[in-house]
Amino acid sequence: MYPSRHHTLALFLAATYPIAALAAAPEAPAAAPVASPAVDDAAPAAGGDPTTKVVVTGQRQNYRSLSATGATKTDTPLQDLPQSVRVITADLLKDVGVTDLAGALDLSSGISRASNFGGLWDSYAMRGFTGDPNFGSDYMVNGFSSSRGYNGLRDGVNTQSVEILKGPAAALYGRGEPGGTVNITTKKPRFQPEYTIEGTLASYRTRRGAVDFTGPISETLAYRLNAAWEKGDSFRDRLNHDRKFLSPSFVWLVGEATTVSYEVEAVEQRAPFDRGVLAVNGVLGLIPVSRFLGEPADGPVTIRSVGQQFFVQHPFNDDWSLQTGVAYRSSSLYGVSSQANNVLADGRTLRRQHRLNDNKAIDRSGRLEILGKVTTGPVQHNLLFGVDAFKFDDRRIQYRRNPNATNPYAIDIYNPVYGGVADPMTLSIDTKSEQRAHGVYAQDQVDLSQQWKMLLGVRRDSADQSVVNYRVSATSTQSPEATSPRAGLVYQPDKQLSLYATAGRAFRPNDGVSIENQAFPPEKSKSYEVGAKYDNDRLSGTLALYHITKQNVLTTNPINTDFALAAGEVASKGVELDVSGELARNLKLSASYAYTDAIVTHGDATIVTGSRFPNVPKNSASVVLTQSFSLGSGTASLGGGVNYVGARLGDVAASTNFELPAYTIFRLISSYAPSKKTRVSLNVDNLFNKSYYASSYSQVWVMPGTSRTVSLNVRHSF
Repeated sequence: MYPSRHHTLALFLAATYPIAALAAAPEAPAAAPVASPAVDDAAPAAGGDPTTKVVVTGQRQNYRSLSATGATKTDTPLQDLPQSVRVITADLLKDVGVTDLAGALDLSSGISRASNFGGLWDSYAMRGFTGDPNFGSDYMVNGFSSSRGYNGLRDGVNTQSVEILKGPAAALYGRGEPGGTVNITTKKPRFQPEYTIEGTLASYRTRRGAVDFTGPISETLAYRLNAAWEKGDSFRDRLNHDRKFLSPSFVWLVGEATTVSYEVEAVEQRAPFDRGVLAVNGVLGLIPVSRFLGEPADGPVTIRSVGQQFFVQHPFNDDWSLQTGVAYRSSSLYGVSSQANNVLADGRTLRRQHRLNDNKAIDRSGRLEILGKVTTGPVQHNLLFGVDAFKFDDRRIQYRRNPNATNPYAIDIYNPVYGGVADPMTLSIDTKSEQRAHGVYAQDQVDLSQQWKMLLGVRRDSADQSVVNYRVSATSTQSPEATSPRAGLVYQPDKQLSLYATAGRAFRPNDGVSIENQAFPPEKSKSYEVGAKYDNDRLSGTLALYHITKQNVLTTNPINTDFALAAGEVASKGVELDVSGELARNLKLSASYAYTDAIVTHGDATIVTGSRFPNVPKNSASVVLTQSFSLGSGTASLGGGVNYVGARLGDVAASTNFELPAYTIFRLISSYAPSKKTRVSLNVDNLFNKSYYASSYSQVWVMPGTSRTVSLNVRHSF
């Protein structure tokens, strides 16, 4: 059922999760078990959470919790956490045919699509908050930030689960958005051999191949190889894409307890920069959603990213353990683009600007943590102590030519003729940004009694930032510090119901400089949340009500869109509902609803007080329903899904009345498995081929949603 990023890395001690939870017990010649827990890819949990199997002297025990491989860093059961958590499992993603992060997040409440920088990376808003628009939204992979830099669209081939923790996580992770945290857990090596290949043919000449191989190298060393290649055209005219993803990983069982793990992710993405369509005088739909207004001769923008993660876990005894690891990620973006500038008075001539971006980044991070259990009378303390650090270097170079009277570099939006030539570009951005930060934190998950649980956490962050602007020979620096506490209380009147309340503060340094070459003060936020969780082993759900305020939020400066400005104070409040599980035998449900009221509460002459957050609908909902049944000697499934997104403000750079209209799209889901090793699926997204607009940056940069797409997938294991 549906359950539920040259300095040496030695500068950074790191901790993530107990790596003992990475691999199944190795199979000795006599099948003697080793006491090592294992995340089991194949077994979704009942009631809404991932299952972890623990192998101890030949016996297996299942328990529902986010394991320490996840964003919570501990094995605390979800019902004991004073916050809303949604886990999107690989099982659900497979059934729905989702292979990217954006599609996975569509299945959760309170998350909306945001402007994705010409289709180059993932960008979303959680409870209204988007993150740094220069890099896409924050997300983690195995507890490490993987969004700093230029990393492209996230492929799901090695995704075991997508964990969505609502509310602030600054008490554990430091800098971050108060709306919530997304953590992707990857598939881990297993000592039981398994080999899976799959191929997909889809609309717009799209083809995709993927492999997932795992097995032992020796009695104590196992590997896993996940890889995917996708190439195709688009519902958008003259566009295509070519994406490659390669992820080998290894786990080594050292002695009886210590585990060492190493993972690599290599990405190459080639696709033209695409700002979408435009609204003429604020009116959408006057040109088809397929119309490309860039210049095909610009060619693709190329993104390359290589990330490495190294983990060690060692238990001292049954109650105390150490978990540590480091991560290193290098990334780059290079390419030319032609982007809409403005429409002339005739309502059909679009002036364009020409750009060349050459950006590079290196992200280094590490963490060291100690976990332990202490009992004082009837009270049990589940303790976590940690230190972490990161260093991020970002070099941005941009050449640009704006349209002018002698060469408007224009195109007719109703009858486009490609082949225009812009004037030579000149240097517009040449900066180097360096960020260093370190933090120390502690958390106590207190079991006061069978019915009462309490969570207390605090973190102290210190950061140093510098931005060198080589164009004007100026340097700006700042060294922000912050303390981020959180506290929560859970009351469980019975085993199925949990009532909770929580409060916390969050902290996030702002990158870049203003048009006056001044560094921005850090963002600071406060969050309050109450909610209820229900789990009866077949069906689970969470209802949450929250209120968040945030200061020093950056938005694009309408005077010069190469720079940002602080919007003052913003606030978001709302209600969220997530439900998953089995309604009846073999009838699976995944459903979500969110009401999000996110507005500017204190603006200025540019950002109007009372204006809504861009790309954030007040109402949104998602439902997926599938029925499995026997068919001949095999098993079949048939179902569908529906996504509703309400009207949204469509202009990021300034407060206007421009709105993206609400939309509802449907999908058809079907599969047939003639045996346990083979599965064929046929899915149709946007079943009724509705024209809609997924996100926008301004009235001339509006990204339409994908037209009807039919995909046929064949998957075989051996």
